[in-house]
Amino acid sequence: MADYTPPTVRSQTLSQLSGHEDWRLTLPHARSTHLFLFLSKGQGRTIVLGRRRGLTMNTVLFVPAGTLMMLDIGKQSYGQVVQIPADAGLVLPGDPVQLRVRESMAQAELIAIIDAMQREQATHRPYGAEALQAHAGLLSVWLRRLLASEPAPVGAGKAADRLAAAFCALVERDFRSSQSMADFAATLGVTPTHLTRTLRQTAGITAAEILTGRTLHEARGLLQDGSLPIGLISEMLGFSSAAYFTRFIQKHTGKTPTALRRRR
Repeated sequence: MADYTPPTVRSQTLSQLSGHEDWRLTLPHARSTHLFLFLSKGQGRTIVLGRRRGLTMNTVLFVPAGTLMMLDIGKQSYGQVVQIPADAGLVLPGDPVQLRVRESMAQAELIAIIDAMQREQATHRPYGAEALQAHAGLLSVWLRRLLASEPAPVGAGKAADRLAAAFCALVERDFRSSQSMADFAATLGVTPTHLTRTLRQTAGITAAEILTGRTLHEARGLLQDGSLPIGLISEMLGFSSAAYFTRFIQKHTGKTPTALRRRR
């Protein structure tokens, strides 16, 4: 029988997750893994599926894989993050969740699970991936117990929240297609003005800013983390020419694509 290697679960600090580059968290993006965040110090804000909410000390945020999100955490804040592969086979919420962990016992249980994960990663013992998977299972149980006692999903309830969530889902699916914000509005059956007004209300930024930010996040990741030709990246992201792509990058970063790539 072949050895079983479960999908890799990973525990990090927020600064490690961002690679010490704020844009990796503050620009709209989605992850291929489920994201579990525990903010143990400080404060910040998050925009998940077009809904802005504040983050305070002892807050838990769970964002399912593929969900459009933004994180803006204060410089003096400290948080721990667990990334869980989408195919890990664990029972996890299908919608984003944000909860304040008020009970000291629940806080202690969560910290113990995350500390055990970090020790496992640091020691590199045999079967470490299986151990991390087991700890992630305990984290799943911990989260579901908390939800059972205090259900509070981030999910959309009001009409404005539903429209914002639908727009963000479309952006994540089609941002590479070169569609404009007006095209997305037409798909959703609303006017660009109404969509812009709605996102300002729910997220504090416009629909166009979300679309631009998502494209910029993908572009910076491809430039700084890979070696694909700049012309190919431009084509992949739906730009009509490499020159237009270069102007887009310069406008939003102050640097050329080549200069961003050198930052690696």
